[in-house]
Amino acid sequence: MTLYDRVQEAAAAVAKHVTEPPQVGLILGSGLGGYADKLSQSVVSPLLSAGPPIALDYASIPHFPRSHVVGHAGKLVLGTRHGARCVAMQGRVHMYEGHDAATVAFPARVLIALGAKVLIITNAAGGLEPSWPPDTLMLIRDHIDMLRDHALRGPNDERLGTRFPDMTRAYAPELREHAKAAAAAANIALAEGVYVAMPGPTYETPAEVKMLQTLGAQATGMSTVPEVVVAAHMRARVIGISCITNHAAGITGQALSHDEVTETATRVRSTFESLLDGILGRLVAHGEVA
Repeated sequence: MTLYDRVQEAAAAVAKHVTEPPQVGLILGSGLGGYADKLSQSVVSPLLSAGPPIALDYASIPHFPRSHVVGHAGKLVLGTRHGARCVAMQGRVHMYEGHDAATVAFPARVLIALGAKVLIITNAAGGLEPSWPPDTLMLIRDHIDMLRDHALRGPNDERLGTRFPDMTRAYAPELREHAKAAAAAANIALAEGVYVAMPGPTYETPAEVKMLQTLGAQATGMSTVPEVVVAAHMRARVIGISCITNHAAGITGQALSHDEVTETATRVRSTFESLLDGILGRLVAHGEVA
């Protein structure tokens, strides 16, 4: 079965649960999956025929990879928020779990195939900018891919996208402006910078952190880039947001832990959710989602 066929089969299994296609895909990283629980049934234009929003286990969706990382619930939630029909991923898989980049990016392809032409992709990240405290929210302007595998490696299927996608506008500038405006309206401090993806699962060494700072990055993590790549491949637009959960290795001299990541993400969650609310509202009000 081709990649295209697998994507279509997975999307068809999810589409059975909705009466209208989603407009926005939400990929929610470590500690941030609770936002999907805020989705609700629309009164004006119902996404669901009856009852509360649908939550599907990843295991119930054909070909959908499953995560075993703490803080990633592994559910796909369908509902509405601020007038936008949404499909939200509570957690994602990572390359360090043994997946290749194409498998990591597969769920993003399914969201787009379902109809979501805008993806809001979030992550928890280590801060490379010493002046930014943990709990900083960073709008991703661009990325550097250090993952050692590529989501488009192998034969290309033109039904999904072109062989050589342009990445100049991988993080849609017009959507970034909406994110900035939403942050300003809610009095939320929003930094902006470059995200660098590293393979993990170890955190970076102090020497690697110095290298990444020299390359011009402000945040580092172990996800996001494969999903952004396939979004560009399938001509979907992306907003990327990192929650800076800790200073990267060597900046403070303290040891790093995943507990710190999830604790900080939990602490900043309400602010992050307010930002997402504002972004969704602006996307609807300004006709960015159809």
